[in-house]
Amino acid sequence: MLDSMGLKSIDDLFSDIPEEVCRSDPLPLRGPQSEEEIWADAQRLLSVNIDLDSRPSFLSAGLARNFVPTMVSMLATRGEFLTSYTPYQPEVSQGMLQAMWEFQTMVSELVGLPVSNVSMYDASTAAAEAITCAVRVKGRKATQKGVVYVSQFVPPHRLSVIENYTQGVGIELRTLEHNMDGRVNLEAAAAAAGSCAVYVEQPNAFGELDEGITQLKQIIGEKTALIVGVGIGLIVDNYFNTKPFGLIIFFILGALAGFLNVYRVMRRIENE
Repeated sequence: MLDSMGLKSIDDLFSDIPEEVCRSDPLPLRGPQSEEEIWADAQRLLSVNIDLDSRPSFLSAGLARNFVPTMVSMLATRGEFLTSYTPYQPEVSQGMLQAMWEFQTMVSELVGLPVSNVSMYDASTAAAEAITCAVRVKGRKATQKGVVYVSQFVPPHRLSVIENYTQGVGIELRTLEHNMDGRVNLEAAAAAAGSCAVYVEQPNAFGELDEGITQLKQIIGEKTALIVGVGIGLIVDNYFNTKPFGLIIFFILGALAGFLNVYRVMRRIENE
């Protein structure tokens, strides 16, 4: 390489760097270490941090500690998910797409639906997709065209994803006011009547179950979709101490309910 550049040594390559900024003495680094020594040093440095498992955590607003079963990592890294669609390495994303297709096909056959969809990667994306779907379905009869009310206590990272999905497609996001205790302000919610959708979360940002949400649908009316981001599996697990079975069971039930709701919407659109 030096010959092709017309240079004789590596020093010639860096000759343009002023000498006053060049380091002449070696870096103050430790000598070579064994793997065991490196691991011990890493553990010592990491122990300075306080993790969520070592102390009581009062984080909320979407940042509460979530339990992820070890089975998830084991299943996600199985060889069946690796599809060698390139000649030089297996690609996990293609295998995951195939697994998702197999799963939604199986769900369609089990519940008798003509179509099912497994495109929601996380809670933020699921919320954004639900909002855009509600605008498409409810937008024609809504009196507030393209308007969606979003809870003021939606976590910032989730709201950012929702904004990214809705900007540029004619969807206007407005804030749904809450009381000081974090519960929905039902009087202020009357302003959302006639909009395309209202998005709230249960439990709320303070980790409480808002009973006012049960009255919210009556206030906003039938022409407005009510979207509720729910962590019911976590609620059941915390109450009955059944982690992680409640989360898994209600995840499956929620998926099936979502597929059934999509089917009903499609049938209603066909009839109209």
